Amino acid sequence: MTPQEKRPKLKSAERWQKVARRIRVPLGFLTAALYLFELWRREPRPAAVAWSLLLVLPGLWLRAYASGYVKKNRELTQTGPYAYTRNPLYLGSILIAAGFAVALLSWPVAAMLAAMFLIIYVPVIASEERFLRSNFPDFDAYCRRVPRLLPRITAAAPPPGETEVSAGKFSLGLYLRHREYNSAIGATLLYLSLLFLRPAMGLFVHAPH
Repeated sequence: MTPQEKRPKLKSAERWQKVARRIRVPLGFLTAALYLFELWRREPRPAAVAWSLLLVLPGLWLRAYASGYVKKNRELTQTGPYAYTRNPLYLGSILIAAGFAVALLSWPVAAMLAAMFLIIYVPVIASEERFLRSNFPDFDAYCRRVPRLLPRITAAAPPPGETEVSAGKFSLGLYLRHREYNSAIGATLLYLSLLFLRPAMGLFVHAPH
């Protein structure tokens, strides 16, 4: 493909990424509204809520772990969870979202979350990869070692000339700077809503049984 043929596709992708960023918040509110409707429509099952923890807790841990490594726009992080997947933060978010879909046993919520990932996060990941490729010469070599989303079984070797320790280790300061604790707070509030919001809603609106 010639450079001239690539440009229209690149511009089209960039336009869609701008649209994706604009609609991300409205889609988030729409998903929240659907979540509340499904919570009102069906009573959560304790077993499903318990099983959901098998997805939500690893997702929270992965996001927390990754946030203590990543130095956004300053360096190409290749150690810690980034030695297994190039996008551990997004993978953690997917696990958390899937967990709450399981907790509600709701196909509409699951479908909405999947649509959000395809519409929002796929173009955002592509945009971020273009930025990294243009700013970090070793990004292509990193891509050859580490998959985009689904993790490797074993950690990829650190960049040539570096060790795991010299390349970076988990930083509590970075975790706090990125305010990743908000994910844990949000998950806690969602679980509290599963336990108490429906009974509270029932005081004002008759919920179906």
